[in-house]
Order: sequence, then C-alpha cells, then structure tokens
Amino acid sequence: MSSLKNNQLIMKKFEAKKFSIPTLKGISDKTTEEHMKLYEGYVKNANLILEQIEELSQDVAKNAYTIGELQRRFSFEFDGMRNHEYYFGSLENGPAALTEESALKNKIAEDFGSFEKWLENFKLVAKTRGIGWAILSYDEKENRLLNSWADEQHLGHLTGLKPILMLDMWEHSFVADYQPSGKATYIEDFFANLNWGVIEGNFKN
Repeated sequence: MSSLKNNQLIMKKFEAKKFSIPTLKGISDKTTEEHMKLYEGYVKNANLILEQIEELSQDVAKNAYTIGELQRRFSFEFDGMRNHEYYFGSLENGPAALTEESALKNKIAEDFGSFEKWLENFKLVAKTRGIGWAILSYDEKENRLLNSWADEQHLGHLTGLKPILMLDMWEHSFVADYQPSGKATYIEDFFANLNWGVIEGNFKN
C-alpha cells in the first residue's frame, strides 16, 4: 500500500476495473451504468484520501488528527470499491448455474444443511432493514462458510473471513427499477443473473 522514500510516505494508487456485464434480468442497463459510476467514485475517493494522507504525513505532529479522520473515511471508500468489485464480478458474462458436482455447493450443504436452507437464510440476511451488504464468506480457521450483514459497506465485516459472494442492498442498486417495495424481487433477480462460475472461483481461490 505504501513505501517510504526520503522520509516521505508514497502511496500506491488503485485503478478502477472494467466489467463485461450483459443486459440483466430486472436490472436496467441505466441502473448498471449509474451504479458503475458510483463504483468508480469510490476508487477515485480512495486515491484522493491516500494523496491527502501522503501530503499531510510530511508533518505528522501537526496533522495527526486529520490523518486519523482520513483513515477512518478510507475504510468507507475502500470497502465501497472492493465490495462492488465482488458484486459486478459475479454478474459478468451472463448467468451460469452451480453444478451438482460443485465443491462450493457441497460445502454449502455441509455447513447449512442444504443449498436451499443456505439460500433461504442468505435472502433473509439480504432483507435486513437499512443499507448494507449481504455476504457469504469463508472462515479458514474454522473451515466453514458464514452469511453476514455489513452496515453501509464497512461496518460489521467479519475479521479474517474471505468474501465469496456479495449482494449490494443499498437503495441505489434497485430502487430505480423496483421501487422501495421491490427489494425481494431484486434479490430474486440477482440470483437469476448470477454467474456461479465466478463465485465458485472465489471459493477455490
């Protein structure tokens, strides 16, 4: 993330990724286009914060409070960037089913009783009131999968767990197409659009 050169902090910058997302069921091209701009904004703001920290770090004693607040904001912008990369990545190249031989599907059934029970629980998590993210993650220490909810995008992430699947439940992701009352339909359409090959890859990696 950073290095020191001549006692000056040098921060490496992030680059916005490009995604190959086809026309989706229920989610309009316009929503996807606007959503992508929001993602690019998170990348831009994460870099701006790093630039400001880099500049302010030339006089840490004077700027310690400001640097601390920028670091607090950085977690919001960074997670906004990274969460969306998981989200958009899972919608690339059209829907693909999870096969019966899938290692991920077998692990889900092992940890939740069945794939159907996991899916029901995940959708329930996604309907949590407020803005945030529904997340399926893998815990290496316990060798188990867990569903969880993150408020906004940076509050409530489970430490040390690796994201497998992330569903954006901020209103900007669905209200234009579904209205506030259409949250449940948006969740169903997300799974109809999901490329499980990508999710399987996340699990294997």
